[in-house]
This record gives sequence, C-alpha cells and structure tokens, in this order.
Amino acid sequence: MPRRLRIESLGYHHVYNRGVAKGNVFVDEKDKAKFIELMASIAREHKFNIHAFCLMDNHYHILVQNTRENLSSGMRQLGAQYASYFNKRHSRVGHLWQDRFKSWYVLDDKYLFALFKYIENNPIKAGVSQKIGEYMYCATYSILKDAVPAFLQNAFVLRDYNTEELLELLSVSLSEAERSHIDIFHQTKYKQEEGQIVPLHKKKLDNYFLHVMNKQQRNEAIKKAYEDGYSKSDVAREVSLSVAGVSKILKS
Repeated sequence: MPRRLRIESLGYHHVYNRGVAKGNVFVDEKDKAKFIELMASIAREHKFNIHAFCLMDNHYHILVQNTRENLSSGMRQLGAQYASYFNKRHSRVGHLWQDRFKSWYVLDDKYLFALFKYIENNPIKAGVSQKIGEYMYCATYSILKDAVPAFLQNAFVLRDYNTEELLELLSVSLSEAERSHIDIFHQTKYKQEEGQIVPLHKKKLDNYFLHVMNKQQRNEAIKKAYEDGYSKSDVAREVSLSVAGVSKILKS
C-alpha cells in the first residue's frame, strides 16, 4: 500500500509517533527533559513554532507550525537524535520508534483550539493528571505557570488568549462536535491539485454505507469509496470483508 502523502506545506501539523511494539520511549523524567531539549534545538534550527506538545511514556504529540518546507527533515532529525541518546543511555540497540512519524496537515484552522485541547488532554485521558496544566510534560504546564520557553513563545494561545481566558476555556471538556471533527481530521487524507492541498475524501468512510440495503448497493458504495481515494484495506475493515473480497468487487 502506498504511504500517505506527506504534506510539507507551510502551516500547522499534528505530529505523532510511538515506540516500537508500543514500548516506552520515555523511562523517566530525564528522558522527557532530553526530548524537550532536542525539540527546542530543532525548532530553533528549522524555524518551527511549537504550539502544543505532550510526552507520554510510549508516545508523543506535537502541534508544530513550519515556516519552511522542512517538516520531514526536522522531525526525522528529532527522532534520530533522541533514539541515539535513548539507546546509549539505556544500553539498547535497534529501532526505538514504531515507524516514521505520522503527521496531519491542518487545512482548516477553525478547530485549531480543539486540537490544542485534544493534545494537552492526553495525561487526563491516561489518568496521570486531573486537569489540563498539571502534567509537567505538556505545553500548558509552562504556559499556565508563566514560564514559557523560547520554542513556545509564538504559540497561538498566547497570542489569542490571556491566562484567565485560557484557564476558563481549558476547564471545558471537548464537545461531541469537536471530538467528531478531530476524528474526521485524523482520518482525512490529502492530495495536491494545481498547487493546492485538498482533501482526498469527500466524506467519512462509514457515510458511504449508511443507506445500503442489499449487496448490490453495498458493492456500488465500495466502488465509490475506492474511487474517492479510500484504500482496499480501509474499505475491507469497514464492511467486514477481506481485501481479496473487496478487490473482486472492484473488478466486477
């Protein structure tokens, strides 16, 4: 299967990676502090603006804005430098990361704040803190304590909200509409068309099958979803068929 298109265009990107076999990539506070140190250095070198981040034991999230088309080179450098440090410190060999980092391009910044909250909410979701801003290895910890490091100084929340407003907004849980939009955002793939970035899919995959009443309608929906850019494996999972079964339908 071809890899998803890596969007290098200037703008906001949600970047994520986790440890190989879902193993820990941060053993203790020293590891997390080292990752932040490297992230700060690479943000400075590559002219990245970091808007949010969260370091959990076996994965990380970063909301980064690139001002040059160098997202991949910067994130590869961060992953490689940290893996070298981690393997040396913990006397291990082999890959640290499960795969190359994942990234999602923020085509519409309407829900940018919801994405910020989603990332900063990870420690609460994992049960390691009670509210946003308590966990030391998230952006909000520094922001709410008014101890903002250089790599966070251009964060949009500092530009758009004062501390009191930010505290109030962060105290409100993500709505169902916001969660739904973030789910769609993470499922959306893109293509480059006449120099512009446009969504590859017109709608969520399950919407193709909402009104399917029989096998013929299902097969037509499968063909339409595939034409709109969904992979055979994506469709197969949605309709509980094998990839071979989907391929047979597409050839019919």
